[in-house]
Amino acid sequence: MSIRRVIRALIGLLVATILCAIIIGNSSFRAIREIYTQVTINAPAERVWAITMDTGRYPEWNPFIKSVHGDLRPGARIRVNLHPANSHTTPIFPTVLAVEPNHELRWRGHALIPGLFDGEHSFTVEPTGPNSCRFIQQEKFSGSLVPFAWRWITTDVIAGFREMNQALKLRAEHP
Repeated sequence: MSIRRVIRALIGLLVATILCAIIIGNSSFRAIREIYTQVTINAPAERVWAITMDTGRYPEWNPFIKSVHGDLRPGARIRVNLHPANSHTTPIFPTVLAVEPNHELRWRGHALIPGLFDGEHSFTVEPTGPNSCRFIQQEKFSGSLVPFAWRWITTDVIAGFREMNQALKLRAEHP
């Protein structure tokens, strides 16, 4: 079999897969799943928020989100380089949905076509005292490809969330 035939067959398979995913993605089969992590940090909520929003310093401490480029304001499209545990760095291009100072940063992105694999990621800072807070990192996944990626999400992605939470805790508690 020639290389051209193999390439055509692979392209045909890819197109068929995408078309099936689109059809399924627009039906009632759309899966919605969520992952949730939290950590208690012995530092003021304002300090944790400031570290979270200082995305230019992420490469110094953040093992999960290697970099963020763009304006963190509602409606802005940003570039986020994710590095899930046991995986390679992957760029995503979400749209910022909310920035509530000292409380919440939230964005939504999708892979290829909306409805196939969408994720709404949030960071929430909740004061628990004058010098302590809870940092919550969660993501709601939706789309027809979510069930196929769920094992990867519940291992590598959630491990990345936990690693970031611990690194943030260390940075905030030991400035």
